[in-house]
Parts: sequence; C-alpha cells; structure tokens
Amino acid sequence: MNFFHSIRWRLQLWHGLLLVLVLAGFGFTAWRLQQATRLQRVDQDLERRVAVIAGALRGDAAAPARRAAERPRPRDRQVAGAPPPVPPSEVHLTPRDESLFEGDSGGGGSYYVAWLSNGREAARSVSAPAAVPPPERGDEPSTARSRGELREYVRFMATGDCILVGRDIRDEVAASHRFGWVLGGAGGAVLLVGLAGGWWVSSRALRPLGDIAATAAKIAGGDLSQRIHTADTSSELGALAGLLNDTFARLQASFARQAQFTADASHELRTPVTVVLTETQTALARERPAAEYRDSLATCQRAAQRMRRLTESLLTLARLDSGEAAANHQPCRLDRIAHDATDLLQALAAQQQVRLETDLTPTPCVGHPEQLGQVVTNLVDNAIAHSRPGGCVRVAVTAAADEIVLSVSDTGHGIAPQDVPHIFERFYRADPARSGAAVRSGLGLAITRAIVTAHGGTIAVATASGRGSTFSVRLPRPAQQEGSAPG
Repeated sequence: MNFFHSIRWRLQLWHGLLLVLVLAGFGFTAWRLQQATRLQRVDQDLERRVAVIAGALRGDAAAPARRAAERPRPRDRQVAGAPPPVPPSEVHLTPRDESLFEGDSGGGGSYYVAWLSNGREAARSVSAPAAVPPPERGDEPSTARSRGELREYVRFMATGDCILVGRDIRDEVAASHRFGWVLGGAGGAVLLVGLAGGWWVSSRALRPLGDIAATAAKIAGGDLSQRIHTADTSSELGALAGLLNDTFARLQASFARQAQFTADASHELRTPVTVVLTETQTALARERPAAEYRDSLATCQRAAQRMRRLTESLLTLARLDSGEAAANHQPCRLDRIAHDATDLLQALAAQQQVRLETDLTPTPCVGHPEQLGQVVTNLVDNAIAHSRPGGCVRVAVTAAADEIVLSVSDTGHGIAPQDVPHIFERFYRADPARSGAAVRSGLGLAITRAIVTAHGGTIAVATASGRGSTFSVRLPRPAQQEGSAPG
C-alpha cells in the first residue's frame, strides 16, 4: 500500500506539518522573547552602573542628577575657565560602588571604561579587557551593544565625555541555550502527543468510510440487503451514508422490480407458447380431418398474436425507459388524437354494450402523436373493459392556462383501495373476478404512465367502489405551443 494514496496518511502528514510549523514558530518566538528579556535586565543593570561612574567622574557619586543640573554651561566655562580633566587617579568610588566592579568574584565580570571628549581615556576598571574599542556617537545618547560574550552599555555625556560599562553574559547565553533545549524537548513531546491524537481522531473520523467500503463490497457481491450503519447522521459522512443507503434501497428495489418483471414476462409468454406446443403436438399425433387442423391453426394464431402484442408492449416500455421516444415530439392536436382513438374503439364499446361520449376542446400541444394516441386507446380500452353493460365511458379534453387535461371516466365497478397504489405497476392485475380482465397482460397502464412521464406530464386516478373511476392525464402547455399545431 502506498502511504501517499491513503487519505489517513495524507491527513496525518498535513496535520504533522502544520503542527511542526506552529510549534516551531511558537518555540522560536518564546526563545527570542526570553533572550530579549534577559538582555533587557542586563542593560538595566549596566545602565545603573553607568550612572555610578558618571557621578564619580563629576566628583559626586551620591547625586549625579543634581550635579548635572548644576554643571556650568559651556559659555561660563569658557569665561571662568574650565577645570582640568580629571585624571584616572582622581576617580573615586565608594566601597559599595567598588563592589560592582570587582571582577568575576563580585560583579559577574563587570567593568567600565571612560573617555574624555577629546578621545583620551579618562578611567578604566581593573577588570576591563585590554582592548575596548571606543564607541562611535550616534543619534541616541545611550546605546547597548554586544561583542561576543560581552554586553556593553554606552552613554555620551552632555560635555562630550563617554562612559562604557560592560559585563560578561556567558551565564545568560548558557541559560538561553538551556531554555532553547527545554523548549525543543517540550515541543517534541507536544508533537508526539499531537501526532498520536491526530491519528486517533483521523481514524475515528474515517471509520465510516471503511464501513461504506465494506458495505459496498458486500452489495457488489450480490447481497443487496446490506446497509451502512452509522450513529452520527448529522455529520458529512453520516449524510453521505444516509444518501448511499437510499441509493442502495432504490437499487435493491430496481433489481427486485427487474426480477419480478422478468418473471412476469416469462409467465405471460409461457401460456401462449404452451398453447402453441400443445396444439401442434395434438395435431401431429395422428391424422385428423381438415377442420380439426384448421381449429388447431386458429388456436396457434391467437396465441401467436397474444405473444406479438406482449412483445410489442415490452419493446415500447424499453424504448420509453431509454428515452428514445422523447426525441420525436412535434406539434399536434390532442383533441383530434382523442377523436381518432375513440372512433376506433366504437365497435368494441358497442360489443360490450357500453356508450362512448366525448367532449373535446380544440387543444394544440407538442408531443408524439402515436404515443399520445396509445395513451387514449389504453385508457378508453381499460374503461370499456371495466364498465358494466349499459354503462358509459366519457372522454374529455380541456385546456387550462398552463396545462392540458385528458380525462377518461367510466361507470364500472371502481378499483379496490388496496389495488390503487399498484395499478400503474407492470404486469399488475386486480382481482379478475371483479375486473373481468383475466386475459389482459397488465402492461397497458404501465405503458400509459411511461408515455405521460416522457411528455413531462402526470397521471392520476380517482375511484369509488361501485361508482366507476376517472383517469386524469395532465400535460404541460407552454405559451409557445398555442397556435403551433397544424390547423
């Protein structure tokens, strides 16, 4: 298995990369802040020591601020004469201040160097390095700088003198490095915990995908009753599982209908085939008079015609299911189609002692004329077959603003409530004792609904036991259809 083709591993890699970036950014920021804080404390300490040296150079280490306010202005010094520079031997520090510059034993490696305005070195502590480069004056009177493992703080006085105080920061650098290692170790531990948690979360989140794959494999193996079981139906994967379950249910129902359709078609074809075989075997068993041969041939012909009607109906359903017939729609007149169909069935109605009535409003439409004629024929033929002798079948075509309505009503026995939901199913037949339809194939209404659906319409039935039924076909009537049919 290629790990890069696994959703779980790809999620884990992206999660790990994001976690590394977050931890690295957080750790580096924390380390830099800690380092800046340590240097800030060092600079504050050095600034305090600069003030001590500045006070000593002015001759008053106890009040440097007041001495700065009382110092003569440069013009007064020019008039009165400036005092001579203070030689290094005259820089005196109190014992307490001396302890700040006692070297590694007392001051942590602190030192100071002072320069006069003319660049000459004025004072230096014993612990100061041999070569300390004089700082260059910038825009700010005070500044801090780092030289290797030394941190130095520089202040330029108003008189032009310069004081530098520095100290060894090896302890701070070492502490910063230790803190960095601690951050690295903690970040590594957090990374491991995060990766483990991410693996657990991704495994739990993707578990329904495994169930989906396993269920799909069982269904592909032929077990259409399998369904995906998921507790969380509100999540995206839960919604997907629900949608797939609905799809599997429809697929199972489709296969069940297909199997039932095949069984019903086989059953319908078996009867006429059996009749043909029986008659031919009987006729060939021995010599018979010519009249008996003619009767056997007539029986075989009726069986063959029944098989032909059945195969034509099956072919029509196959074409409608494939959408092949929808491409042949053209302008036509539904009222004329209904008139022609009822004329053809007048003889059958008279034979069944049923009266045919029509109420046909001129109605242009767009559709397949032969298929629409088959709709009218099937509905009227069905109504005649289920009507009582002396009953009436009424065919009406009306037009509304946005639809065309074809209705076929009869005065027969009606349809039993338990049969109504199934009458448009293929090969479904109601109780022959009530319907009188024992010899019918059960495909007429199924073909009718398929044709109506292919035309974008709907078909419905309203029935009452003992008072007949009314089938209503509603077809869309776009505005551009009006007047488009041939007159």
